[in-house]
Amino acid sequence: MIRERYASCIQACNACAIACEHCAASCLREEDAAHMALCIRTDRDCADLCRLAALLMARDSPLADEICRLCAIACQACAEECAKHDHDHCQECAQACQRCAEECEVMAKAA
Repeated sequence: MIRERYASCIQACNACAIACEHCAASCLREEDAAHMALCIRTDRDCADLCRLAALLMARDSPLADEICRLCAIACQACAEECAKHDHDHCQECAQACQRCAEECEVMAKAA
């Protein structure tokens, strides 16, 4: 069943997208938001790719494995960038991104 095959990865992608959006919004409220520009950009790219990956998996698209490969790359980059910052929102985002990267790598390899 499609739902069982993708459930864990879809959940990780959705959680990651939310964490990234929260992180980007929180970074914009930081005292030196300009210093957080790369984090914000990385968060936004990651969130968009996570949402797309979740949608393609939900519809069992033949492109789901390819977008999961790309999503894993974006999530890993975002995890690394967010981990550089001491803010709680960045650390939480880094953890969500790392989990999503791992889930997407498994999904991409399973295809």
